[in-house]
Amino acid sequence: MFKKLSALYTLIREDLRILGFALRHPARPVWLLPALVALGLYVLSPIDLLPDLVPVLGWVDDLILVPLVIAWLVSRLPVDLRRAWQDARRTVDAPAVRRA
Repeated sequence: MFKKLSALYTLIREDLRILGFALRHPARPVWLLPALVALGLYVLSPIDLLPDLVPVLGWVDDLILVPLVIAWLVSRLPVDLRRAWQDARRTVDAPAVRRA
């Protein structure tokens, strides 16, 4: 069970990095910022599909729905933007080391 949750966390973390890159990229789609704002409002909103007052089900819908929406948003990104993310991952932005 812990391995599955760890793998899910790794996937979500990678998807969030891709979305963060896409937000800063000049060729980002117009719909991306409103979609992420709407997702953030859903996460913070007291209005839910299943209220959080229901002991376990209130959190389970957020744990399932939010990663699914994040993955869907990443899948809707243009191919060029995803390719730019892969290229940016391969480059190293480390400062030059001065040897004395």
